[in-house]
Amino acid sequence: MTAPPPPAPRSRPLRRGPAWHLAGAYGLLVLTALLVLVFSLMLPRTFPTRDTVDSILSNQSIPAVLALAAMVPVVTGSFDLSLGYGLGLAHVMVLHLVVDAGWPWPWACLAVIAGGGVTGLLNGVVVEFGRIDSFIATLGTGSMLYAVTGWITGGGRIVPGPQGLPTAFTDLYDATFLGLPLPAFYVLALAAVLWVMLERLPFGRCLYVIGANPRAAELVGIPVRRYTVHAFAASGLIVGFAGVLLAAQQQIGNPSVGLDYLLPAFVGALLGSTAIRPGRPNALGTLVAVAVLAVGLTGIGQLGAAFWTVPLFYGGTLLLAVGLAGYSARRLRTGADAAHDPPPAPKPAHEPGNGPPDPPP
Repeated sequence: MTAPPPPAPRSRPLRRGPAWHLAGAYGLLVLTALLVLVFSLMLPRTFPTRDTVDSILSNQSIPAVLALAAMVPVVTGSFDLSLGYGLGLAHVMVLHLVVDAGWPWPWACLAVIAGGGVTGLLNGVVVEFGRIDSFIATLGTGSMLYAVTGWITGGGRIVPGPQGLPTAFTDLYDATFLGLPLPAFYVLALAAVLWVMLERLPFGRCLYVIGANPRAAELVGIPVRRYTVHAFAASGLIVGFAGVLLAAQQQIGNPSVGLDYLLPAFVGALLGSTAIRPGRPNALGTLVAVAVLAVGLTGIGQLGAAFWTVPLFYGGTLLLAVGLAGYSARRLRTGADAAHDPPPAPKPAHEPGNGPPDPPP
C-alpha cells in the first residue's frame, strides 16, 4: 500500500529584510536630506544659510504644533476638523483678553489654553456619546467656533494700542535660546511629551489599540469612550497653546487666519504615520513630515514659484500621505513585515513493515 503524498507547504507572505524596514521607517528622513542637498546645489547663495535655518525653525513651529495636535485624535481613528477654527478663536481670544479686557498676559494665555482643552473635551463628548462621525461632528463644532470668533471681533481685527503688547508676551515667539528660535524648542518639548505618552505609557498604548480595533479594545476592558474623549481634550490643549504662539507672532487678531493652518496640520499628521513607526501615527514621524514640508516649501519659495504652487504642493502631498498611510496600516495589520517561521518539514513516506501508515491530514 502506497502512502499518500505529503501535503504541500502553505504559502507564506514574502519576508522582508531589515533593509526594507529601515527604508520604510527612515525614508522621509532620507528624502529630507536629499531635498536639502538638491536645493543647496540649485540655490547655493540663499538656501544653505543660517537665515534659512532660522526661518524654517521659526515659521514652521506653529504648523508643527498644530500637526502634533491633529495627530492625537488620529491615533484613535478620529479626525478633528475644528483645529483651524479653534486656532483662530484661541489667538483672537488671547488678544481680546490682553488688549480689550486688560488681563495680564500670563493669565490670558492660561485661560485660552484651558479653554482649548474644554473645547476638545466637548468635541470628544459629541463624537463618542453623541455617536456622530468625527468628520461631521468636528466640522459642526468648528463652524460654531468660527461664529464665536466673528462675534468677539465683530468681523474686524483686534489691534493693540500705541503702547503695543507686552514685550514678555511677544518674546514667547520672538526670543532665541542657544542661538536658535525659541518656538523650535517648544515643538521639541511637545513632541517628547507626546512620544513618552504614546510609546511608553499604558494610556498611549490603549489609544493605539482603540485606533486599530475599537471593538477589540472594548472586549479587553479598555474604556474606549473615555480614552477617546481624553485624546480630543489633549488635542484641544495643544491647539490652545498654538493659538498663544500665533497671537505672539501676529500681534494682531485676525478672525480668519486659523483656517490656513488646517490643511498643513493634517498633511503633517498623516504623512508622519509613514515614518519612524510606519502604519501608526507617532510624534517623531510627524516632526519628520513637517521637516519635509518645510524644506520643500522653503526651496520652492526661494526658486520664485507662483503662489498657487503652495496649495498644489499641500494637496498633492496630502493625497500621497493618505495613500502611504493606508498602505503602511494594511501591512501592519497583515503582518507582511513580520518574520515567519520556516514551513514544517514533510513527514517521511511510510515504509513497509513499520506498522499501519499514518492517516492522511
